[in-house]
Amino acid sequence: MTGPFLLLHAADNVLVARRAAPEGTEVALDSGAVRLTRPVPLAHKIARHAIAPGDTILKYGLPIGTATEAIAPGDHVHVHNIRSNYTPTHALQDADGVSAGVAQ
Repeated sequence: MTGPFLLLHAADNVLVARRAAPEGTEVALDSGAVRLTRPVPLAHKIARHAIAPGDTILKYGLPIGTATEAIAPGDHVHVHNIRSNYTPTHALQDADGVSAGVAQ
């Protein structure tokens, strides 16, 4: 654990907030301590180290997105600087219980 942040898997390049962390919170990272430049809500992520545009974001040791811009250590990692890589794992059904476009 790193203060209010938690490393979920050794391969992760993000840490997850286990409680809300206000702007100015100091976080110890492998590269040294950083101060948050914005508040980070519960369950949101910060960069564990520098992440380059196009790098894969790893959480739980699994890819969850791709960086759309450079992300500095300690920066908030969210929809403003990553693109999701999640793929659908189920189909939502219409109100009548039939999935649109799915053969029966």
